[in-house]
Amino acid sequence: MSKKVFSTKKIAVFGIFMALVVVSTMIISIPSVATQGYVNLGDVFVLLSGLILGPIGGLVVGGLGSALADILLGYAYYAPYTLIIKGLEGLIGVVLFKKVFKEKYLLVSLGLAGLFMALGYFVVEIFLYGYPAAILDIWGNIFQGLVGAVLATTLYKVLKDRIKIH
Repeated sequence: MSKKVFSTKKIAVFGIFMALVVVSTMIISIPSVATQGYVNLGDVFVLLSGLILGPIGGLVVGGLGSALADILLGYAYYAPYTLIIKGLEGLIGVVLFKKVFKEKYLLVSLGLAGLFMALGYFVVEIFLYGYPAAILDIWGNIFQGLVGAVLATTLYKVLKDRIKIH
């Protein structure tokens, strides 16, 4: 008999976190004139999903939830890039936390993941809009990633002992 990889509870929590990513991305979205992108709070739940659900959770929830928000907000042309960048952000944050920095440096782990996200969009935006526009937009993405890291760290410390997925 094979062991069930995803319990019903875990699938439901994936869905809830994906909804949190979509809503938190859409509720506050500040447009960027330089690149037609936007600054948002979705990174909070991208990073938190990785911490609560593990690396696969960060990858899947971060990528799919953020890409869906792009589509719903009318930024569908960003969705393929977002799928990869935000998915990797969620994955990187939890891997750095669990394998490299540990509990003491949770904020550093998530901050580096947020900086990865900013760098990812910077590279994409160089190709889409050119260097001057990309350099103007990177500051908003850095701010977004670092605010997301601080808020995700705070929420994780409150929730870590209260949410059991296994």
